[in-house]
Amino acid sequence: MERKGKEDGDYISDIPAEVETDGNNGIPRKRRNGVTDHNHNNGDDDEMMMPSIEKVFENEVVPTWQQQLTVRAFVVSLILGILFSFIVMKLNLTTGIIPSLNVSAGLLGFFFVKSWTKILEKSGMLKQPFTRQENTVIQTCVVATSGIAFSGGFGSYLFGMSEVIAKQSTEENSAQNIKNPSLGWMIGFLFVVSFLGLFSVVPLRKIMVIDFKLIYPSGTATAHLINSFHTPQGAKLAKKQVKALGKFFSFSFLWGFFQWFFTSGDGCGFINFPTFGLKAFENRFYFDFSATYVGVGMICPYIINISLLVGGILSWGIMWPLIENRKGDWYPAELSPNSLHGIQGYRIFIAIAMILGDGLYNFVKVLNRTVLGLLHQLRSRDVLPVADQPDTANKSISYDDQRRTELFLKDQIPTWLAVLGYIGIAVVSMITLPYIFHQLKWYYVLVIYIFAPVLAFCNAYGCGLTDWSLASTYGKLAIFTIGAWAGASHGGVLAGLAACGVMMNIVSTASDLMQDFKTGYMTLASPRSMFVSQVIGTAMGCIISPCVFWLFVKAFDDLGIPGSEYPAPYALVYRNMAILGVEGFSSLPKNCLKLCYGFFAAAIFINAIRDSVGKKWSRFIPLPMAMAIPFYLGSYFVIDMCLGSLILFVWEKVNKPKADAFGPAVASGLICGDGIWTLPSSILALAGVKPPICMKFLSAKDNIRVDKILKG
Repeated sequence: MERKGKEDGDYISDIPAEVETDGNNGIPRKRRNGVTDHNHNNGDDDEMMMPSIEKVFENEVVPTWQQQLTVRAFVVSLILGILFSFIVMKLNLTTGIIPSLNVSAGLLGFFFVKSWTKILEKSGMLKQPFTRQENTVIQTCVVATSGIAFSGGFGSYLFGMSEVIAKQSTEENSAQNIKNPSLGWMIGFLFVVSFLGLFSVVPLRKIMVIDFKLIYPSGTATAHLINSFHTPQGAKLAKKQVKALGKFFSFSFLWGFFQWFFTSGDGCGFINFPTFGLKAFENRFYFDFSATYVGVGMICPYIINISLLVGGILSWGIMWPLIENRKGDWYPAELSPNSLHGIQGYRIFIAIAMILGDGLYNFVKVLNRTVLGLLHQLRSRDVLPVADQPDTANKSISYDDQRRTELFLKDQIPTWLAVLGYIGIAVVSMITLPYIFHQLKWYYVLVIYIFAPVLAFCNAYGCGLTDWSLASTYGKLAIFTIGAWAGASHGGVLAGLAACGVMMNIVSTASDLMQDFKTGYMTLASPRSMFVSQVIGTAMGCIISPCVFWLFVKAFDDLGIPGSEYPAPYALVYRNMAILGVEGFSSLPKNCLKLCYGFFAAAIFINAIRDSVGKKWSRFIPLPMAMAIPFYLGSYFVIDMCLGSLILFVWEKVNKPKADAFGPAVASGLICGDGIWTLPSSILALAGVKPPICMKFLSAKDNIRVDKILKG
């Protein structure tokens, strides 16, 4: 999902122009367009040099906003929303790396409805043709639905409240800082917090899209994709892309079944062998033939995968073995490997230090660009534009912009509706949230909602300039501020985690909606249909995502346990951020704080170097956020992702146009097929069905030992 990141790792903020980050964690997602400098943020010159897109569609009647919201669109959105929710949930609970699935959503939405209409057309029952506006509604609704699977925090702040995660930390694990998952309160919480951001930026739609002409690369790229689908040439290519996606979807699904059938028994791992035979890499650095991670590697930029590899080697190949040699000096030798007062403490808190350093740097950078860009826009105008007022400036604009502006301003969303909606939901939240989390007082919520519109505007505006959403950074800010305000004796850990969810959902959905407005602007989809589809998609997600997560909870008894199939690594990371917020640094093992300071500063320094050397050389400098991911999680997924990069690299060398056209479809097929296999595997687990065969690959040394044991 291009706008969700929906992450549950931390999204990598400082990334190349072709990458996007978002959601509560900062993992990268590939971009189709480059980042535009704030002094060149309208893209009109480039567009005027190209053939007019709207000339191609000028003979087509644009349906009304009610006609764009069809029953079939929401039926398809529901099916695809469930599919992508399973995919995102699986990634949340394994690595937290969420690739862009917008291409998949657009392709599959086009394929489903096109097939639907073709059947009805042959039977003479077709009443309404499939339009690009309806395609935009589907894509918006699907992304909004599956986005809740990420921003809902099921792999981070929400699951971090549970007893399973609290037991892995010896600090602040009393009953007042624990809230176990329950379907009822999770659905209620998401319904309360997921809609506020939508109302906070509705009055700014004209300012952002038309007056300031923010590029929103994600929204622009999605619009170009949808527009191309509905041209004769684009439709032919889309059919071929769907076929490629379908083939690799089938392969990936069958491969998932094969892995389960032969290798999922207790203590059984598929092709799980230590690389290089080094002790430091055992069970943490191996290739397990995961179709999901290979597909993710094909979508993520090369620098992301290389950064992950560098981080894995630096941590598990060098640092952790050296720190383990200090056992008995730096930390008690008898401690469990998972104790936060032992080696696990270094792994988690050093990773947190890098995440916070990277987040702080990019927060300041994007905020600076946002302020400068806003001042530049305001200086170029005599007055500040208002959402419901037409732009009276006499400017020469292209036919495309003239046509799009006319229709974008036609179906206005009343500002009073947005204001009343925001106030109404805020009041309901202040009453409801303290009942769900008694540690989160109503005045904490009030303070969040007072500052939220400003932060939502900053995030939406910064995303329009840079394509980077800093929702995870604002969420961490809420963890530390509200957690410290509540204090350790009043459930500060749980209050901080809950506040993270409130803040992150507000600023994330705000930038998402503005991206959708940009997409709708370029496809002539009505702002009203975009808003309604976003609301309906969000409502779907508030029900579907908790149900999917609940299925995981019931199907897998070891969910959230390190070393299990679904370790949910960032749940513990977020919980420990909350512990730091209320306790300070007293819980850190010896010399850990010094190392944290060093890696915090290193993350800032590396980012500064990347920005100073220019694009030509920065692509060779690793990204600190990506390097931090394997510090705690391990590197078992890195080899798979690097293999995906290698496949794409060779493909581009052999046939770059074909790789560009079909690479995302192939990657999406691998991800979707393996991801949807999670549903039948969960049902089999609930039914108590065990795979019949256990296959395991061992090193030659271990194989000799096993043979000796078997021979007695």
